[in-house]
Amino acid sequence: MNDEERIVTTRATEADHLETSIRPRFLNRYIGQEQLKHNLEIAIQAARSRGEPLDHVLFHGFPGLGKTTLAYIIANEMQANIRVTSGPVIEKSGDLAAILTSLQAGDVLFIDEIHRLNHVVEEILYPAMEDFQLDLVIGQGPGARSVKMDLPPFTLVGATTRTGLLTPPLRDRFGVVLRLDFYKVEELVSIVRRAAEVFQIEIDEGGAREIASRSRGTPRIANRLLKRVRDFAEVKAKGKISGKVADQALDLLAVDKLGLDEMDRRILLTIIDKFQGGPLGIETMATAVCEEKSTLEDVYEPFLIQIGFLSRTPRGRVATRAAYEHFGRTFTPTQAALTGDDPIGKLF
Repeated sequence: MNDEERIVTTRATEADHLETSIRPRFLNRYIGQEQLKHNLEIAIQAARSRGEPLDHVLFHGFPGLGKTTLAYIIANEMQANIRVTSGPVIEKSGDLAAILTSLQAGDVLFIDEIHRLNHVVEEILYPAMEDFQLDLVIGQGPGARSVKMDLPPFTLVGATTRTGLLTPPLRDRFGVVLRLDFYKVEELVSIVRRAAEVFQIEIDEGGAREIASRSRGTPRIANRLLKRVRDFAEVKAKGKISGKVADQALDLLAVDKLGLDEMDRRILLTIIDKFQGGPLGIETMATAVCEEKSTLEDVYEPFLIQIGFLSRTPRGRVATRAAYEHFGRTFTPTQAALTGDDPIGKLF
């Protein structure tokens, strides 16, 4: 049986069909994350050769990098069914028990945002992951008794954007822990071109590169921008996406050459113009830009730090020289000292 003939049963709805169709189904079609793919491929091949389920896998990284896609790939590569849920959905121990008892031997259970599991529910996972047993308490009061129920061997795949919020007992029970990093522009170009084929969009190399370069190193954003540029091209350019058309569409969407959107610019300009470049505490920043603290920390700051526009210091957030230059502002000696970008100060 070759890769194209393998079938995996999922619980995806019809509304998800178009979105899931752009996801690669096997590792050899997955673009980017080469080291991760290599390690995962070895683990899968070893498990298949022994006729055993894959060890439990934890994916961690920023949103939109492909954690869910990799969970489906694992199910396909292991020729197994996949059951998909998320941490916030499992509110009670009974909810998790119902899911676990419905699994068949070799199935993959994917829990997205696993760090948001209720701690009481999490306790149920420990014996299930280690011994494939489910501890149930039947009855109440003096007549209550504990019953152990055997579970078929399965693979738990967890995904999280906040590794630090995982409890050590849960994190240590994953045998394979893999981190997803931001993608390179060349990788995103390939991803955009593949998605364009699926959506039957006419796009040239310049158009794909323009979208990829403004996608913040994230495939989910690249696919989202492709759809919006497609809309613009259908109305203004007879459906063909060239570099010029993509540039015009993305400018209209207020996404600049580096991928900064309106909120990115608001964050940086608030620090530079209203607070003299910082340092600025996260609480004050959240209030100034009218955004949740957690959203700033999880969604916006990682990219701004990665491109060198924002620096976290013990006193707060500081805009860097690169941010000043990008917005045409003058980088003062005071700010150079705050960011450590002062060649004279570094001598003493």
